[in-house]
Amino acid sequence: MKELNILKENVEIILPQNGLEEKLRLAEKENRPLRIKLGFDPTAPDLHLGHAVVLKKLKQFQNLGHHVIILVGSFTARIGDPTGKNKSRKPLSIDEVNLNAKTYINQLSKILDLDKTKIVFNSDWLDAIPFSEVIQLLSKVTVAQLMHRNDFNKRFTENTPIAMHELVYPILQGYDSVEIEADIEMGGTDQMFNCTMGRQLQEHFNQSPQIVMCMPLLKGLDGKEKMSKSLNNIIGLTDEPNDMFGKTMSIPDHLIEEYILYTTDFSWNEKQLWIEKLHSGAHPMDVKKVIAKNIIQQYHNEAAAETAEMFFVNQFQNKKFEEKAFEPISIVHFDEKNIKLVDFCHILKNTDTKSAIRRLIESGAVQINQEKIQDPYLNIALTIGMKIKIGKRLFYEIVA
Repeated sequence: MKELNILKENVEIILPQNGLEEKLRLAEKENRPLRIKLGFDPTAPDLHLGHAVVLKKLKQFQNLGHHVIILVGSFTARIGDPTGKNKSRKPLSIDEVNLNAKTYINQLSKILDLDKTKIVFNSDWLDAIPFSEVIQLLSKVTVAQLMHRNDFNKRFTENTPIAMHELVYPILQGYDSVEIEADIEMGGTDQMFNCTMGRQLQEHFNQSPQIVMCMPLLKGLDGKEKMSKSLNNIIGLTDEPNDMFGKTMSIPDHLIEEYILYTTDFSWNEKQLWIEKLHSGAHPMDVKKVIAKNIIQQYHNEAAAETAEMFFVNQFQNKKFEEKAFEPISIVHFDEKNIKLVDFCHILKNTDTKSAIRRLIESGAVQINQEKIQDPYLNIALTIGMKIKIGKRLFYEIVA
């Protein structure tokens, strides 16, 4: 079945194993679309390529006529999802949740057809449940079941505190599936436990249990951890084309195959062809350029991709220092005109810690007017026309 092959592409876990086939047959028998759920806790306002791995799978369901339901965790975000954390997450205020949710929904349009997407907020029902019914809901899950979750088990054995509200979180996520009568719940592999909770609770409420489809977790620019805004290792869906291109070119070589599979929209055969070229000796930089252009074409357009490639080549491969494109920074941004180099660079590159910038300077990655300076604590006299290079990608010029 061609539809089945498309929907299984890149999926890491399907539970139960033959569940997707059964759901598709059921939908055909009942002459109805499947209800596909994806939940987001709007804990940060920006979506990135890691989110897009799951969103693209939803788009495939949508293209085949199924109903996509985006569940905004407007209630659960105020608890804080403990998944993958070794301590409690900071709960968000209602205002923070609403602002982030609005931004999320706007960005979904980069992948999904919002006219064909149903968006629901779990505060609509979770805020309304009487406390007696909450107790009844909790009674359907045992502590032993919750302790099977890896992060809970690890924290328990290490005597790291686990707050009661964290134990409740997966139960509430599971109850969301009951409310919307989901046929399928999508998520990353780190959401496996929470998604299976939905199956269990649906059975308790005499519903046909959803199947769980988990997509792989895309690694971030550091090449180690999953892509996450909190780790500052992301390529955002709203990043400017030049930034998208530069960030993609910075991924470690061992991630190239992963990025071909999960971030491009090439056909399956095209993806396999590029992977084969990579293994046959194609230069990693050339393959990264192909990936970078494809990403930009998806979230911007083809012209932006071509321009971004030209900028990258001119900025980082061809031009001499004095021919680079320097970002103007007004001298009025600096209260002090004599400033230590580490403090100066931290103002320009405030996403990094001072310790990281100090190490960058000591490694010889900072130049002022083409002079490499390796003393982080050297006093710098700021002047109009001063040109600064930080690392491989950041070029600034002090202007009036």
